Amino acid sequence: MKNSKTSTFKMIKSEDLNHHGTLFAGRCSEWFVESSFIAASMALNPVNIVCLKIHGLEFLHPSRLGAILCFESQIVHAGRSSLTVYTKVFETKTAHLIHLDGFVTFCHIDSNGKSAPHGLILEPQTEEEKALFEKACQVLRLPAFKTPLATEQ
Repeated sequence: MKNSKTSTFKMIKSEDLNHHGTLFAGRCSEWFVESSFIAASMALNPVNIVCLKIHGLEFLHPSRLGAILCFESQIVHAGRSSLTVYTKVFETKTAHLIHLDGFVTFCHIDSNGKSAPHGLILEPQTEEEKALFEKACQVLRLPAFKTPLATEQ
């Protein structure tokens, strides 16, 4: 499977703000999971994907009214029935400054809602992909020495 990035964009509106006048973490988390789901659904039928876990979601910088956020997501780990997506968030005007990043693991299910193999094989190619694969192995608590074909959550 080719590992490609998916980008979604959101504009922060007044209804997205908390009592400090910055982006409400709950709203940003919603967008974060949605963007991660979109990336997973590029590889699998969205009807057969459910969110299993959010890992290491860390808010690094506040975002303010009117900012345009880019959610850049990519699948970084594929198990037998799971997919783990890495998503980073930044403002379009300051792409070098990451506001939020983390991982979301999805499970591929059958028509009865039971875990089912998806048949995808992910082989990291670039140094960035390899580093994200290793980081995903850490958050999934998998031995990093395993190859992408031998890992499973």
